[in-house]
Amino acid sequence: MSDKETRERKIFRLSRRKALKGLAAGVGALALPGKDASASFWEAFFQKNFRELGKDDLRKVLARMEKEYGAQYGRAVKVKATPPIEGVQYGYALDLSRCIGCRRCVYGCVRENNQSRDPQIHWIRVLQMNKEKGVYLEEAEQYYNPAKVPEPGYFYMPVQCHMCKSPPCTKVCPVQATWTEKDGLVVVDYNWCIGCRYCMAACPYGARHFNWKKPGLPAAELNPDTHILGNRPRPVGVVEKCTFCIQRTRENPGRYPACVEACPVGARKFGNLLDPESEIRYIIENKRVFIFKEDLNTQPKFFYFYAT
Repeated sequence: MSDKETRERKIFRLSRRKALKGLAAGVGALALPGKDASASFWEAFFQKNFRELGKDDLRKVLARMEKEYGAQYGRAVKVKATPPIEGVQYGYALDLSRCIGCRRCVYGCVRENNQSRDPQIHWIRVLQMNKEKGVYLEEAEQYYNPAKVPEPGYFYMPVQCHMCKSPPCTKVCPVQATWTEKDGLVVVDYNWCIGCRYCMAACPYGARHFNWKKPGLPAAELNPDTHILGNRPRPVGVVEKCTFCIQRTRENPGRYPACVEACPVGARKFGNLLDPESEIRYIIENKRVFIFKEDLNTQPKFFYFYAT
């Protein structure tokens, strides 16, 4: 380990310790879990950052989570920790000339990624914009509700995590609970997150979401195929976001995120940016590509394009 890495790890641990000391002042006022659950509660509370877990520790953490979720939802839940695939950098492209604003992507994402139904949390927002004015955020409408879409005179622009190469969200986290993985995915360690919401303020795409209440997720609607850094059920008081369906795409580099499969008009494209033969590379090299808020130099791996 280099001197720089050693210094960063020391700062990392000190920051986390300071944050936990601040939280500890309020722990006494909380209603602690029952005697049978208290050991598991404190194990989760003081769990190491995901990146510091050894293989044995990780196996124990995954087993504990599966047991807890199984008891909570009354069904078997699989929690994976599938690592990045060598030689893969995920990229996403969205055809603005095809999107019809139906929001099937939004609810396909909700079902796949175990987002709260009450209150509703959506990792994807679809913005309705006037065709004559173009991408004009001041007049973009997120809560449009016509009898039928697409409406004449409008186009639709879905927005979600852009998986930036230079993400401002990871830079402001005081406890390093969010970072970029080798495959380009920006992830969150929900056990490490302290809920300060600095990352939400820093994200220029409004792609991060905070659980103000205990997430309402009916057991019957739970997707039991989960990833520790992705769609496992999240606790109250943490920030969550799109992960390009890490539980799917890391299992098979040819599998698509749920929103891609849900799109009825084929407006969404996904693939490996390092593969010169991939569809995503063809789009970037041959279509009219638009990078949202390019002037901020976040270098997103999410691209908008016009096929026609």
